[in-house]
Amino acid sequence: MKSIDLNQKTILVTGAAGFIGANLVLRLLKDCHGTQIIGLDNVNDYYDVSIKEYRLQQIEKAAVGSDCEWRFIRGSIADAAQIRSLFAEYDFRVVVNLAAQAGVRYSIENPDAYMEANVIGFYNILEACRHSYDNGAEGVAHLVYASSSSIYGANAKIPYSTEDPTEKPISLYAATKKTDELLAHAYSKLYQIPSTALRFFTVYGPAGRPDMAYFGFSEKLRKGDKIKIFNYGNCKRDFTFVDDVTEGIRLVMQGAPERVTGEDGLPVPPYAVYNIGNSSPVDLMEFIGILAEELIRVGVLPKDFDLAAHEELLPMQPGDVAVTYADTSALEQDYGFKPSTPLRDGLRKFAEWYGEWNS
Repeated sequence: MKSIDLNQKTILVTGAAGFIGANLVLRLLKDCHGTQIIGLDNVNDYYDVSIKEYRLQQIEKAAVGSDCEWRFIRGSIADAAQIRSLFAEYDFRVVVNLAAQAGVRYSIENPDAYMEANVIGFYNILEACRHSYDNGAEGVAHLVYASSSSIYGANAKIPYSTEDPTEKPISLYAATKKTDELLAHAYSKLYQIPSTALRFFTVYGPAGRPDMAYFGFSEKLRKGDKIKIFNYGNCKRDFTFVDDVTEGIRLVMQGAPERVTGEDGLPVPPYAVYNIGNSSPVDLMEFIGILAEELIRVGVLPKDFDLAAHEELLPMQPGDVAVTYADTSALEQDYGFKPSTPLRDGLRKFAEWYGEWNS
């Protein structure tokens, strides 16, 4: 792979007001020097906009003490004209595309949002990267983009390896992410765009997404409502703390797949795929138990809280899978990194933030 120094470069992070995007920007502001970081996000109302605004405020505070330049632009990757204008204004060396319409269940209710953001939007990013090389320009040295563990579908083989088949997604969300990987591979082959897909596994942490189970559970338990637990609790998830995810992204950004020629004399696509997960799936009921304990510890829930009385066991939801489990051996081999934050440590940090958020 080709090493990329992130210092004194111009970097585009789409989805910069999102959970992973905002945390990545914060990490770059802390670690990079003389870097120009451009954040793009449409700040839509898929979930509580105040949390997105909160994340942007945290970035603004961090930028004051950083020697990097930070600029936020409110806009959508689905707006082709805006993307073209952005790439004309800035000489991006690294592009991190985290903008997407997320969520498995919502994709059943609102498929248009997924096609617009995840397919059309990503196509616009690929086209902009392609034309960044026009007239002999150096252009984008590395495109890193978010994929998802959802693309493994109902694959019975675990842990999930990047070598496993992914052609049978069981949700529209997963299908759009698989489409992104196929498009990126084609563009890498045709236009030699160094690109890397990152398949994230159930990311959680402070200021996370309210549509994620751990956040939704916290909201309902705090209000005294029952939480819906699907597949009667017989699920396991490879919960990955957000700091581990952003560290993985930061490392991958610095290692672009090489542009090389194959034995047939034709260019080999400079293309890579990695899983980013904790490689330690946790039983959902255990997860809920630890979450409740941490919410009690910070005073969000009373000490005598009866968790069992607030649980409603239901059948599996369409589009869901019973187990997610990441094989991260490729990430370990190429970057010497493996996500490792213990679940209780991560949930404690979330609970502490959540208690402050609702105080």
